[in-house]
Amino acid sequence: MAAPLTVEQTPFSTMMRESTRGVHERAHNSAFMSALFDSRLALASYARLAAQYHFVYQAIEEASDAQATDPVGGTFVFDELRRGPALAADLAFLMGEDWAERIEPVPATEDYVRRIRTVAFDWPGGYVAHHYTRYLGDLAGGQSVRKLLKGTYGIEGPGALFYHFELDSVPAFRKRYRALLDEAPWDGAERQRILTETLVAFEFNIAMLADLAAEPAA
Repeated sequence: MAAPLTVEQTPFSTMMRESTRGVHERAHNSAFMSALFDSRLALASYARLAAQYHFVYQAIEEASDAQATDPVGGTFVFDELRRGPALAADLAFLMGEDWAERIEPVPATEDYVRRIRTVAFDWPGGYVAHHYTRYLGDLAGGQSVRKLLKGTYGIEGPGALFYHFELDSVPAFRKRYRALLDEAPWDGAERQRILTETLVAFEFNIAMLADLAAEPAA
């Protein structure tokens, strides 16, 4: 009988996927996302979610700028993934040109952004943990929200640009991303530390959705 693979021997992309399976399901089945997928939310409620993403991605993309020259973190900086311009266009469509003066983070988003600024600017592994949690989710399950915006609200362009990625092939990009995870020079202890931070990132996402669900319905 073959010995089980060690932390160092197991492909890190596999570890990331398997370790986050449970929290990913919790996020997908949260009260807010369940209401969204059941078409029980007004479009204004989705706009509130997009507003929270603005704060989160602003922090992550500033972390990308900080990590750009790092020999490890920099390999995960992809300008084609940046969501800031798309979110700005979406929020202008959903809320009006004065959207920037009208939005504010819910408490969990403030905590989430604070965590990103604490761990992702100077620690490549922390940056990758938060980068993976958001961008890989948007490239996968987020595409279901893109379809929902079209089917339920009739929105395909502005208002839904957040989920449109300028990539030649999403599957090919995801394969490339997984290869970067597997090839990164992290030992077992660092891998475990990154896995832990990835779970922390998911918990912040879940808390953010809970805060949105607790607000009065739009």
